Amino acid sequence: MPHKHTINSATAAVALAMSCLGLTACSGMTRQEKNTAIGAGVGAIGGSILTGGSTSGTLGGAAVGGVIGHEVNKK
Repeated sequence: MPHKHTINSATAAVALAMSCLGLTACSGMTRQEKNTAIGAGVGAIGGSILTGGSTSGTLGGAAVGGVIGHEVNKK
């Protein structure tokens, strides 16, 4: 059975890859919408890593990251 750290690293890598692939569909989005999506993705990955892969940590990280991304460069 693989180590928990290996599984978490693999999960984070897959989530990051999926986030990057998902952003290719964002060509019609505004800069603020893109920042929100990127912030949510990065926050979800960070929350997952910091809480050992818990669902609440992932969702909380996505929420916080989305808010931060939404506010970046806001005019």
